[in-house]
Amino acid sequence: MPVLRVLSRVAKQTLLAHECGCQPLAVAVRSISFSPRQVTSGSDASFHSVSFSETDHPKVLITGGLGQLGVGLAKMLRKRFGKNNVILSDIRKPPSNVFHNGPFIYADILDYKNLREIVVNNRITWLVHYSALLSAVGEANVPLARAVNITGLHNILDIAAEHGLRLFVPSTIGAFGPTSPRNPTPDLCIQRPRTIYGVSKVHAELMGEYYHHRYGLDFRCLRYPGIISADSQPGGGTTDYAVQIFHDAVKSGKFECNLKQDTRLPMMYIDDCLRATLEVMETPAEHLSMRTYNINAMSFTPDELAQEVQKQLPDLQVEYNIDSVRQAIADSWPMDFDDSNARNDWGWKHDYDLPELCQTMLNFIGAETRMAQAN
Repeated sequence: MPVLRVLSRVAKQTLLAHECGCQPLAVAVRSISFSPRQVTSGSDASFHSVSFSETDHPKVLITGGLGQLGVGLAKMLRKRFGKNNVILSDIRKPPSNVFHNGPFIYADILDYKNLREIVVNNRITWLVHYSALLSAVGEANVPLARAVNITGLHNILDIAAEHGLRLFVPSTIGAFGPTSPRNPTPDLCIQRPRTIYGVSKVHAELMGEYYHHRYGLDFRCLRYPGIISADSQPGGGTTDYAVQIFHDAVKSGKFECNLKQDTRLPMMYIDDCLRATLEVMETPAEHLSMRTYNINAMSFTPDELAQEVQKQLPDLQVEYNIDSVRQAIADSWPMDFDDSNARNDWGWKHDYDLPELCQTMLNFIGAETRMAQAN
């Protein structure tokens, strides 16, 4: 019988015997927590997420918060749950606008003790784990990618299990490889990626699902397609060309693409991505038939994207200078995602297709450029 069940039964019997409903004993039993690091392999200890009251807001920690997605997600969650209930963290110094828009703290995911203190001191209930080295950057520094993407994940999993957190870890199209079905790629199929980034994402999916089944961790994961956003610079990913083209189109009218013009990949505008993340985190557990879902919005090639941009900026000049490393990565990835399970289980639906994406990106970057010129 699990330890917690035994303790609960003893506590109940003691309270009935004394007929006083004394609080200290009950509180002591509730506050006992365990970590996978503290349990021997032969133990049958069970971990269950601590559910907060429906009237309470979650207290959210976002790791790797200064990347492409963290700031945008924090903004969305703060609108929903309150400014002080969402904490951004990173190992870099935040720009002033980020620092003054809500709580920000230093958090190194390789420092287990520091992470644990942050979770305890801030009474965290949701953890969104965005810290990772992306595909192309990871191939340039495999030891660092292994440390951040795998060792850091282990710290996150242990802390989330110990403190009963609801944990979100993103996966990506990079979790698939050249032997996976590519058009479309289903949720469950062969996954044999050939990058350290992809290997670490498959590892994260499987470890998260293992902790869910073994310890009761409330683990949730979405496989993101390429994410396109206007307010962040490319960060070393293979799909970054689909962000760079808009900046170059507005600022110089010339774009050099590092993938072949017919390379088809699944893509999504950032607003859809962040909304999907919030929706899967808020979905009742009984509606989730799996813990890792594909999500998708559109699929296009560099040539199709360039033609759509040229409808707005006909003078845009596009050249192709192929990066062999990124091209090899892209050729091993899905061309299209089958996300029917996400649509059926929790009602996922995207808002942005290619024309809306291009219009939104050009409007944003154009306004930003005009403002910079005026200043």
